[in-house]
Amino acid sequence: MIPLYGRKLCTEQFPNLFRDDKAVELINRLDYDFGALEKQSKSTSHRFGALEVAMRENDLMIEAKEYLKEHPAAALVNLGCGLDQTAENCDNGHCRIYNIDLPDVIAVRDELLPGTERIRNVAADLNDHSWFDKIDGENGVCFLSAGVFYYFRTEQIKKLINAMALRFPGGKLVFDSANRRAVKIMLKTWVKEAGITSISDYFSVDSIEKDIKPWLKNATVSSCGYMLGYNDLKDTSVPSSFRLMAKLGDGFMKMQIVRIDFKVS
Repeated sequence: MIPLYGRKLCTEQFPNLFRDDKAVELINRLDYDFGALEKQSKSTSHRFGALEVAMRENDLMIEAKEYLKEHPAAALVNLGCGLDQTAENCDNGHCRIYNIDLPDVIAVRDELLPGTERIRNVAADLNDHSWFDKIDGENGVCFLSAGVFYYFRTEQIKKLINAMALRFPGGKLVFDSANRRAVKIMLKTWVKEAGITSISDYFSVDSIEKDIKPWLKNATVSSCGYMLGYNDLKDTSVPSSFRLMAKLGDGFMKMQIVRIDFKVS
């Protein structure tokens, strides 16, 4: 609900930078009390957090649309989709869309956002790679992941990405990452509630050269700051303080979009 509300908030407050009318429409349909989020949305930190959510989705859409230019009938796969409609917002009328999440989440999505002939909601655990069998990647595949990998251990992500590279040559994976310092802050509450004493095993990226490239043999890796790498945020609706915070995020927190292109064997 928080990312969904963030997309709505940015659509209203930063319309020149980001629009997700589907998020606004969905929130208007939901029988859910957004009172607490509406109250929080007036604070600077939550407004900036909403901008982060929006820019992350915008970045992934740029990468997905670029892939579809060369592979118009490709599969777009949204990993850990929740109620996110990033893939649908990239729909060119020819691609196939797969939204993947745990069974309880997909049950809710099926009720609110049912599949169609070209759009499938798939209940799966990302760690069980048997869900690969449900993806038709014959005409290419682009995987999108927003705000998901932080909740996995590094070894799990390593196995997942290497398995993707072998199974889907010529495909592409795009996801957001941050350094260990930032991940510790983001997961602080969740780690405490889960009874986890250390997050050192959880996925973070301080440097793609050291943290990702060494364990990928069938792919090329690149990255770009996700607040300012795709958009300079020089819009009158964006306070100068937000641009400074974005610069600190991309730099100090190493918030970035990582792109992995799987080599054709």
